[in-house]
Amino acid sequence: MNSPHRAIAVVFALHGAVAGTLATRIPWIQDRLDLSPAMLGAALLCPSIGAFIGMPTASRIAHRIGERRATRLLIAAWCAAGALPALAPAPAFLFAAMLLFGATAGMSDVVMNAHAVSVERHLGKPVMSGLHGLWCVGSLIAGGTGILAAHAGIDARLHLGLVAAVLLAVGAPAGRGLLHARPSPGAPAPRRFALPTRAVLAIGVVGFCATFAEGASADWTAVYLTEVADAGPGLAAAAYTVFMSCMAGTRLLGDRLVRRLGPARVVRCGGVVAVLGGALVVASRAPWPAIAGFALLGVGVATVVPLVFAAAGAAGATPGEGVAGVATITYLSGLTAPAITGWTAGALSYPAAFALITCVVAVMTVTAGALNTHGGATAAPAAEPAGRAERAVS
Repeated sequence: MNSPHRAIAVVFALHGAVAGTLATRIPWIQDRLDLSPAMLGAALLCPSIGAFIGMPTASRIAHRIGERRATRLLIAAWCAAGALPALAPAPAFLFAAMLLFGATAGMSDVVMNAHAVSVERHLGKPVMSGLHGLWCVGSLIAGGTGILAAHAGIDARLHLGLVAAVLLAVGAPAGRGLLHARPSPGAPAPRRFALPTRAVLAIGVVGFCATFAEGASADWTAVYLTEVADAGPGLAAAAYTVFMSCMAGTRLLGDRLVRRLGPARVVRCGGVVAVLGGALVVASRAPWPAIAGFALLGVGVATVVPLVFAAAGAAGATPGEGVAGVATITYLSGLTAPAITGWTAGALSYPAAFALITCVVAVMTVTAGALNTHGGATAAPAAEPAGRAERAVS
């Protein structure tokens, strides 16, 4: 792993660590501010609203100051914003903190994925899946640390503040290794708000389906195990860990599969695995078969979002604009999937809800060809010519 690859890998791990840390301290924040379930739900909606507001501006920032500086600046802002929700003295301040938290999350997400596209072009080989795997690893490690901190009764303000300081200290030197990638002289600035092009929209459909299955499974795995498979609390919680671990492991191996098979074939094969997993979940009435089904779902959808970002970066007018287009679509999917799953389960049943998720994954499998219609490292089995790579990172 060379310096730019290593640097962007650290950025992805840091991004995942911030997300994983805050998730474990939400109960502490709820207790401190005495939030009702409805108030907490409103607060948890704010990050998605903030992300939608912030993401369209991220590619313009990268165009103005360069991907390297934008990535360093926004990942630092994201690390610092992770400490703010625990400091909120009242619900109104919590809503503002969560909006800022989401805005920095979405903006840093866009620029780091756009920069990862530049790194792929520089290296002439796919690396996006492995980077997203490191995001999962960072989230899992930080989440585990947060669980220990919560169990020990450590004040979340101290915990999140220390985590923010450590992540900032790690990220600052790592950022120096990022590529000095800048737009070509005279290149037009990305548009502030623009509908995705037809090509990016087609890629976004694939990402929407994968994120829908991922978000719904992550939020409802433990509930499904409890309500349908009659699992105890410990086993139900372990099912989520199995799901996320399978996603992380598959992403870390995903780049090798892409080099061998190409992105569309990897997504199609993953779709078949995910459909089998979804069918097993729907049919299961005992814990271990259901856990196996969720594991297959995690394996099947793991590589899709990284490949969608890589394809969109190649298909857009600029990498940042293409990534921003599909990021908006995938964020929308992640926002709506848990709610739609809950509504379906309430109106019909939990197995019916996961039958719907299985159908969504089947659509992902059918539309996977959109990822093969564009160039880029993920679609090219051979290395990029040296001269072109040098020009890309001048």
